[in-house]
Amino acid sequence: MTETHSRRHRTASRPPGGRTLPPWSLVAAGVLAGGLLGGAYGVLKPPVYTATSYLVAVPTEHSDTASALGFAQVYGRVATQDVVLAEARAGAGVPLDTLRDSVRTATSPDAPMVAVSATSARPAQAAAMANAVAVSLAQHADATKADTHVGLQRFAPAVPPSTPTSASAGVTALVGASAGGLLGGLALLVRPGRRPEEEPARPASLPGPTLAADAHRPL
Repeated sequence: MTETHSRRHRTASRPPGGRTLPPWSLVAAGVLAGGLLGGAYGVLKPPVYTATSYLVAVPTEHSDTASALGFAQVYGRVATQDVVLAEARAGAGVPLDTLRDSVRTATSPDAPMVAVSATSARPAQAAAMANAVAVSLAQHADATKADTHVGLQRFAPAVPPSTPTSASAGVTALVGASAGGLLGGLALLVRPGRRPEEEPARPASLPGPTLAADAHRPL
């Protein structure tokens, strides 16, 4: 009877549910989920195209190349101001807010060049915005050339791009898988530790049979 009771207790103390998942399954699940979400984002998000128009700062006879290089930096910062963008709206065919969000400029410390870039979901619109802002910027530079002795000339107009500049679905899937694996690893590190298994309680011992001699022993 004692052995049967102990066997029942050991059976009842086993954790239900069978085999547990290995710890690395959290990382694998994160990689899989992140890769699927990243790939879906790359497929569903519309592609983005970028077109760039280039201008060169040209010094007049009363200036030099160093001055042209310095004014190219200034024109690069002025290109995204409302005074330039407002006059570019008609040529770009988009509202002023769209130009603010879509147009970026870049300059070089070694060459008196200004690059005006515009992004859009339509290649033709990206080229139109970049060219319109470049024309407006050149007009502002010409209006002050008598004082600055530096003008801006169109060096290379923007053309509609043939390939998008946004990340492909494969790239977004890889990024998502990396992020998911990182989150899974962090979850593995911060999860609470497993409690040590409790020792099974010893079964209560039953009293042995009373000897006949003890039963008939006089009090």
